Amino acid sequence: MNPLRRLSRVALAFVLVALAGTAGYVILGFGLLDALYQTVTTITTVGFREVHPLTPAGQMFTMALILVGAGTVFYMFGVLLEALIEGHLRHHVERRRMDRRIERMRGHIIVCGWGRVGRSTAQYLRGLGKTIVAVDRDPEQLRDTDFPHIVGDVTDDSVLVAAGIDHAHALITALDNDADNVYVTLSSRALRADLVIVARARTEASKSKLLRAGANRAVNPQLIGGRRMAAFALQPNVAEFLDVVMHEDTLEYRIEEVVLAAQSPLAGRSLTDTDLRRTTGALLMALRTSDGRFIANPTDETQLDAGTILIALGTPAQLESLRSRAER
Repeated sequence: MNPLRRLSRVALAFVLVALAGTAGYVILGFGLLDALYQTVTTITTVGFREVHPLTPAGQMFTMALILVGAGTVFYMFGVLLEALIEGHLRHHVERRRMDRRIERMRGHIIVCGWGRVGRSTAQYLRGLGKTIVAVDRDPEQLRDTDFPHIVGDVTDDSVLVAAGIDHAHALITALDNDADNVYVTLSSRALRADLVIVARARTEASKSKLLRAGANRAVNPQLIGGRRMAAFALQPNVAEFLDVVMHEDTLEYRIEEVVLAAQSPLAGRSLTDTDLRRTTGALLMALRTSDGRFIANPTDETQLDAGTILIALGTPAQLESLRSRAER
């Protein structure tokens, strides 16, 4: 049984015993206040003298009240102590278990700020099979989450270390304040030079500051949301297709990026020579060269150099086939 429910039932039993004791002493001729006082001192075993001399019937009633009342009081305190200790120990054990789980994580993603943006980001990443660690300074925000989490001020380096930043793949800072996001970005970049950092920007002016602070990307959710709404108004089918392909969990097709490794047999060859469409089934939609340029709908003569990012559409099996050829 839930300890709080047990405690409420024992408290109710204590009140009933006190009422019964008070009523009994009133019947024995005590005034109401004297009867309540005599009942409380009796069931708590304080041992003060009787308010009025007791008759044999009163003595028998008092002995029965001591046996029942004192037992109820001791049991109530026992349940209360158990609830306090059990709750504290359970929280401590759960916290230690979660800390050990986070320590063992590799390649996870840290989400700083557990508001609407942070929670939505984590849910989408979970749908892709990614491991998430949530961080927020407000324990109420994290109370009902089933994600591994850390309660603490993310601007403190020790909190980032506790979240496993040394072994994380990426960090997403989605705090409400741009200044805090800049600070977290600076701290995270100082701790991990190779960490992928995506920062939330509430204003366009903050994006450049976040990028200078070390973020790989700075994202304004309001701006992106507004542009998507405009796209749905003007080109609903194109917008819906891209939205479904990128975000719908049940769709078989995906758009993913694959980095071409230096040791890959594809490196240094043209698209005609690689024949990726026939051998993998994936459709190559665009390339991003090592100098950052995008090449949309590349021609057959386009050469694939090491470090090129392939942006392809396909089923999970097709994309995995492409990845195996590009990374081996």
